[in-house]
Amino acid sequence: MELRQLRYFVRVVELGSMGRAAADLGVVTSTLSQQISRLESELSTRLLRRTTTGIAPTDAGLAFWRQAQLALRHADEAMRVAQQARLAGHVSVGLAPSTASVLALPFMNALRQRYPDISLRLVESLSGNLSAMLNARQLDLAVLFETDAASHPHAIPLLDERLFVIGASSLTGMPAAKKVRIKDILALPLVMPSGTHGLRAIVSTAFAQARCKPNIVAEVDGLAILMDVVRSGLAATIQPGAATTRLPASEIRLAELAERGLRRRNLLASLPEDELSPAVLASRIVLRDVVRELVAKAAWPGASLHES
Repeated sequence: MELRQLRYFVRVVELGSMGRAAADLGVVTSTLSQQISRLESELSTRLLRRTTTGIAPTDAGLAFWRQAQLALRHADEAMRVAQQARLAGHVSVGLAPSTASVLALPFMNALRQRYPDISLRLVESLSGNLSAMLNARQLDLAVLFETDAASHPHAIPLLDERLFVIGASSLTGMPAAKKVRIKDILALPLVMPSGTHGLRAIVSTAFAQARCKPNIVAEVDGLAILMDVVRSGLAATIQPGAATTRLPASEIRLAELAERGLRRRNLLASLPEDELSPAVLASRIVLRDVVRELVAKAAWPGASLHES
């Protein structure tokens, strides 16, 4: 099996056409077809099938395509490392919006300082979306919330975040105390993410255990807009402290929810160990080091390192 055959096969699957793939690769269609046939013969299985619209992978072909992508990626990174004689390559990391607000820049700076030849792709999206991207091998690493990390056997606990009632100082009913219980905020208007969000599930469970219902007046699925609503004084919210890092401290007030065990756990998830390139392994170490440093300096509001 040759790397060239893998590249040919991956391109055919991506373009869904033998002719388009041949044109893109700069080879004649017969040569491309011949190489694919040799690959199938070596594997003793059909990888591609014809459809009414072109070419599609068989079940075996789809599984092989996923692994071929990884093999090519690692081969390319190995060549770059050999050429540059120091650790290099590409790494893609996913962070949820609230996590990114406190972690993204310090992580980028630390990675740049330690490994200037590692090219970083940082993706900010909802934790559930990041979990799906990791499953699809579109990401190497992702910091996920516990509710979204169940399907990732290679996820390790990273830190726990306490939850706060966050609102403008001018908002009527906003607690003045530093700690409150859920029953103290039943009349407080809240803006929250919709029911598809893991944080909403955590909050809903906490209210249910307290045998009461939150006064949710609006749902916003986007941290920036949600915090704009909070800042304007229209409603308060319940979020981890990281959500406040981009807001002026003078404009908002925080009250920690005192219910025992009420927290959001962050986990560092990755592809299986044998699929991680040296660049990804190095980046994972940097990310964990940065998290420890942020928590130690109290630069991650309400966060504590997970204790096994």
